[in-house]
Amino acid sequence: NRNKRGITLNLQTRQARDILRELIKRGDVVIENFKTGTMEGWGLGYDELQQLNPRVIYCKISGYGPDGPMASLPGYDFIVQAEGGFMSINGPVEGPPMRSAIALVDITTGMFAATAILAALRARDHMDMGQRVDVSLLESQVAWLTNVASAYLISGKPPKRYGNSHPNIMPYEVFNAKDGAFALAAANDGLFRKVCQGLKCPELADDPRFATNPKRVENAQALRAILQAEFVKKEADQWVALLRSLGVPIGRINSVERALNHPQVLHRQMVLEVEHATAGKIKVVGVPYKFSETPAKVKTAPPTLGQHTEEVLQELLGYSVEDVARLREAAAV
Repeated sequence: NRNKRGITLNLQTRQARDILRELIKRGDVVIENFKTGTMEGWGLGYDELQQLNPRVIYCKISGYGPDGPMASLPGYDFIVQAEGGFMSINGPVEGPPMRSAIALVDITTGMFAATAILAALRARDHMDMGQRVDVSLLESQVAWLTNVASAYLISGKPPKRYGNSHPNIMPYEVFNAKDGAFALAAANDGLFRKVCQGLKCPELADDPRFATNPKRVENAQALRAILQAEFVKKEADQWVALLRSLGVPIGRINSVERALNHPQVLHRQMVLEVEHATAGKIKVVGVPYKFSETPAKVKTAPPTLGQHTEEVLQELLGYSVEDVARLREAAAV
């Protein structure tokens, strides 16, 4: 919600619905994630809003889509991680299915919605008309199964859980050093040979059990034990520095605190400071995409609830102070 202005509207009231209609007349995009049918019940569905503004892009985000046998159900990230197949492939090999610690379905659904809205705006440039965009948590979850889904659809073989290992590459997993863990991705024979060079075990690369990637996958348990016995002899940062200098993809498994203080993260301005209306100066995550000509900036902190209600109503709709006071008295805003 950075760089946004926030207003409150009680859409149970006629006055608030009228305000929203006036705002939409001036707007480009409407995004809503109420349960299916809620906006239509208020007379604010796509058909009604398209009459107000034929160029409006109306994006509906729901749990399961606006039609079908589950259309009326609310959507929760955790539940969709379960139903959409993700949890079945995530977690320890012999452990229980595991959810992501981050609300991945919510976040990726928002990203799919943003991409779809941009495509609809681009289409509007050609057609001079808006359209409705439907994005759901379930469809987004299924879409980003990507290679796992493709492997199953082509082979018919149900995917397994591999924990931090890779089903087709070895070594491509997490190892423990003396003081912490790191991720190692020796994705081909050349990189594996460099790992052996760094470990001062060049003979491993010529061992018939490990000389090729298929053989390493076949003998993964034996190779894992050999590598792990070496890796615990030094600290994680030492292994990262050494193997990275040899061109091996490797990275320490950082805590969130360490990641947000990482020199590359800070150099790329992924932690910024802004002034908050009530909390003073706060730090926020930066913008992950950089533009050469129109650089994105975090100008304002996330607004407090309804922080800009008066400002928006007066600036955009011409309401007076007295008008806003009457709306507050009627619990419309």
